Amino acid sequence: MSIHARIAELGITLPEPAKPVASYVSYVRTGNQVLISGQLSNDANGGIKGTVGVDVTPEQAAEAARLCGVNLLAQINAAVDGDLDRVVRIVKLGGFVQAGPDFIAIPAVINGCSDLMVEVFGDAGKHARSAVGVYKLPLGFAVEIDAIIEVK
Repeated sequence: MSIHARIAELGITLPEPAKPVASYVSYVRTGNQVLISGQLSNDANGGIKGTVGVDVTPEQAAEAARLCGVNLLAQINAAVDGDLDRVVRIVKLGGFVQAGPDFIAIPAVINGCSDLMVEVFGDAGKHARSAVGVYKLPLGFAVEIDAIIEVK
């Protein structure tokens, strides 16, 4: 089954890739790697903003991470000219959670994105990862995730 077919089977429609909001590019390809800039927990409905453990529940935060994953997929799709079957492996995700002072379940939040990568790419979606709690994220979003992808 193609990756696009798997995405459709999961009920996911890839959005237009987000445009940069500052002085950077959405992705860089170097050799057989694509480095994707941080993708926020944003969607057409405004996304998920707020502080996890304060005004965002852990469940909402995991969904926010999944939104980041969908946005990563859109950027990856752009980087491989619409041929997601060129993805060899999701190498690494870097996850950032806007966390309240008592919230420590950061890895569980980022699982929302990690699990999506495995659902979409199977074993090639298994990756190394960082999961970091931060004071603030751009534009008040709850989660931001960047990625390193191996492509052919």
